[in-house]
Amino acid sequence: MDKKLRVGILGATGMVGQRFISLLENHPWFEVSAVAASLRSAGKTYEEAVGGRWKMKKPMPEAVKKLVVLNVNEVEKVAASVDFVFSAVDMTKDEIRAIEEAYARTETPVVSNNGAHRWTPDVPMVIPEINSGHFDVIHAQKKRLGTKRGFIAVKPNCSIQSYAPCLAAWKEFGPKEVAATTYQAISGAGKTFKDWPEMVENIIPYIGGEEEKSEQEPLRVLGHIENGQIVKAELPKITCQCIRVPVLDGHTAAVFINFERKPAKEELIQKLMEFKGFPQEEKLPSAPKQFIRYLKEDNRPQVSLDVDYENGMGISIGRLREDTIFDYKFVGLSHNTVRGAAGGAVLCAEALTAKGYIWAK
Repeated sequence: MDKKLRVGILGATGMVGQRFISLLENHPWFEVSAVAASLRSAGKTYEEAVGGRWKMKKPMPEAVKKLVVLNVNEVEKVAASVDFVFSAVDMTKDEIRAIEEAYARTETPVVSNNGAHRWTPDVPMVIPEINSGHFDVIHAQKKRLGTKRGFIAVKPNCSIQSYAPCLAAWKEFGPKEVAATTYQAISGAGKTFKDWPEMVENIIPYIGGEEEKSEQEPLRVLGHIENGQIVKAELPKITCQCIRVPVLDGHTAAVFINFERKPAKEELIQKLMEFKGFPQEEKLPSAPKQFIRYLKEDNRPQVSLDVDYENGMGISIGRLREDTIFDYKFVGLSHNTVRGAAGGAVLCAEALTAKGYIWAK
């Protein structure tokens, strides 16, 4: 790419916005040229607006410190300075739907971390290794919006990243029933232990809305396009419990699964290790070389050892074994704010750029 694309980040001062800032530092294709947030932050430099709330392990990149924060609601002004935007705004679902569509109508592609448009029929919800073909539905979306280059694409919820890739890797065996419990890190709520001291040495057996997302979103990822809309898959049937645990980063899932045709354990492991998709084929900048790895040790994956696998963009699977009720059970781990949030959105944007959906204005 001769010249980097200009990127805007909507909701730049929040935790996911900060993760976008961190991941895009020195990105070979994209350069942050605009940061936007609420009226409360507008007019300040990014460094002033964030203040002592910078939550990333890496220091704030020098290139963004002096950027003046724009009002996210001044859509035309923000859109005029960028080629596309990442959305991580903290608003109600109705407000998010409205503002993301407003940006798209300015002919500015929107790659969203938010859930508001995940079930809009002509908006693709993509894990690029699994269903990058769903980006084709953008053509129908543009007709509805009346745009030539503006559209919305989203990534799925962080809770499904540690087990949905397995369902895709094992598709030929016909996964038909899945029971999962996810053990989710506090950064998924935009928190650190300093912000949320009640989570120290504590477990909360409820995360609002997560169980429905965890049960339904994999089916949309595994679905197909029909008449300009995404139609979700009918199988597998998924039931899930979502639990908040005292971990900063990393969502773990304990999963039980039944197949139409029960494979051998060795076949399942082989399919995991061999599974790849468009990001690996095209060698996209953020793509993990090995998307899914299998760990043979009985005590893996572990958050402390494995959450940063492939810079947080890979999935770690372990403890695959036969079960007394289901065919098999296993444990999965993914980085919830990298692969599960901002990193997954960056990979979507790279795939959209490689496929010709995003280009310079």
